[in-house]
Amino acid sequence: LLVELDASKLLDEKIDQQIRVQNAEAAFVSARENMAVVENQAQSDVDKAQLAYDFSKEDLKKYNEGEYPNQLKEAESRLTLASEELARADEKLQWSRKLFNEKYISQTELQADELTVKRNSLDLELAKNNLDLLKNFTHKRNLAQLESDVKQAEMAFERTKRKASADVVQARANLEAKKAEFDRQKDKLEKIEKQIKKTKIYAPTDGLAIYATSAQSGGFRRGSNQPLQEGQEVRERQELIYLPTTETYLVEVALHEASLDKVHVGLPVKVTVDALPGETFFGRVTSIAPLPDPQSAWMNPDLKVYDTDIYLDDNSTGLRTGMSCKAEIIIEQHQEATYIPVQAVLRVGGETTVYIVNGATLKPRKVEIGYDNDRMVRIISGLEPGEVVSLTPPLEAAAIAPATEEIIKEIGPVQDQAPSPAAPIAKETTTPTNLTPGQPERGGPSSGPGDNQGQPGDRGNQSPEQREKARQFFQNLSPETREKLRNMSPEERRKFREQMMERQPSSGVN
Repeated sequence: LLVELDASKLLDEKIDQQIRVQNAEAAFVSARENMAVVENQAQSDVDKAQLAYDFSKEDLKKYNEGEYPNQLKEAESRLTLASEELARADEKLQWSRKLFNEKYISQTELQADELTVKRNSLDLELAKNNLDLLKNFTHKRNLAQLESDVKQAEMAFERTKRKASADVVQARANLEAKKAEFDRQKDKLEKIEKQIKKTKIYAPTDGLAIYATSAQSGGFRRGSNQPLQEGQEVRERQELIYLPTTETYLVEVALHEASLDKVHVGLPVKVTVDALPGETFFGRVTSIAPLPDPQSAWMNPDLKVYDTDIYLDDNSTGLRTGMSCKAEIIIEQHQEATYIPVQAVLRVGGETTVYIVNGATLKPRKVEIGYDNDRMVRIISGLEPGEVVSLTPPLEAAAIAPATEEIIKEIGPVQDQAPSPAAPIAKETTTPTNLTPGQPERGGPSSGPGDNQGQPGDRGNQSPEQREKARQFFQNLSPETREKLRNMSPEERRKFREQMMERQPSSGVN
């Protein structure tokens, strides 16, 4: 056991979280059972509505095909019977009158027959009215009522289905929400339990354990790097303990941005350690940081380096963590190669050129070059081993692009370096320059070395010697600086020139 962190707060959170888990589980079980009840009730409601709809259709069919025809026949039969009864009663009344006139029946019997005729006549009229009522009113009303019942039952059935579906969807959504909440609470509980377990930090293997502050560099935070003590607060992801091991060694180097296009993961590396002279270690590039080192960029905004990790293939008992070393990344390897010093190569007309020494003359020759190591450059084609090249090629022959000419014009005259004590100091010229309206005279006796420099109006008045010095100054800059200078605005170039002038001691020579 290396470190034990205070877990009292986590233990309290664990108890609270366990209660939340139980509540979430109860809500989930309730939602699950409610889901089953809702599904059962929905099915029951749908079946009931379906049955009512079917019954309404059957009632309509029964009335149209059964009840109404029977009622119609019954009314018609009553009308027919009433008509026949009336006819029989009329015929009997006629005979009764004849018999009454001949004194065969009494007055009472004649009146009884007359009453029967009247009753049958009323029955006939009632049967006719019942038949008309059935056809014109009762049938239409019953038919409309039954058809309305069918439509109402159909709409009720549709409403019941939709409501049942909505209830099921709502119950299912509630169940899923409760389940998600239950799972989330369980995950929180598991996370708290894992955090409680991690409050005790154990060493994964036997070996040496040191405080992380002991291995960290000092600098402006030197006073805050204190070893761990009981009661000290630590932050998340803070490094507490280091376990140095000699099984593998990692070399950390800073790769300049100019070399990013050449270096990639997997390249072999040769490493030498200052404390172990004569020993050489080999490894490979394993990772290159995607962003530059912020600390280096803060110290020098113009410097962009990328942290690069190199794992060594072989280890030595003499190696120790924190040792200084030098890493040589091997980009290309050749059994045989033709190479010359880098200062012997110029770019003339956009093509790499060297100058062959031919007696007392120099003859230009175009060559194809490969990589260089800041000292030597590999010749792919154009030269043969043994040929003599000039280490001081004529710089005036180097073709300068129009954009470079504009830069030279904006840079203006460049000061010479401080002369040696034996070198004479040239006098300042008193020849006035061509002026534009509103500009003071420059180059007079009272003007200093920087008075006629950095002004856009006098770039075209440079003498050939001044332009040649500016060209040589530009050519002597590093490739990275020249590229940055091409991308600068005129104002940035003026500031750059002023900085360069401040770095050079004044010689009084324009």
